[in-house]
Amino acid sequence: MPETSGPTGRTPETDVIDFRAAEHLLAARDPRGAVKLLDGVIGAHPENTAARMLRARAFFAAAQLRPAELEFTIVLEREPDNAFAHFALARTYERRGCPDQARRHFRLAAALDPNPEYLQQARFDS
Repeated sequence: MPETSGPTGRTPETDVIDFRAAEHLLAARDPRGAVKLLDGVIGAHPENTAARMLRARAFFAAAQLRPAELEFTIVLEREPDNAFAHFALARTYERRGCPDQARRHFRLAAALDPNPEYLQQARFDS
């Protein structure tokens, strides 16, 4: 009998399969389906930053901006030097109509990674 990771009967293999399937769902423009799969993965492994980042991206794609903000913030608490997470959080704030918070995270993303898109959004000259 396979070893389970908790009372839900999930196995580590199930979690990996669900994570990979969620990646595919997000790529296929089904962010809500991705979130459903990732809920189980994160329930079993709340410390998994990659799963939280993927769920944050899925929330953003589904226009669920408050949950996206929360997930990106959790990722940044664990990985404060994650330029993409800063950039994505900035996009989230931008969509929510919070330009000052967005600008701060655009600039942090650009400072951490001189990606041309990050630099353009940082607007250091203004």
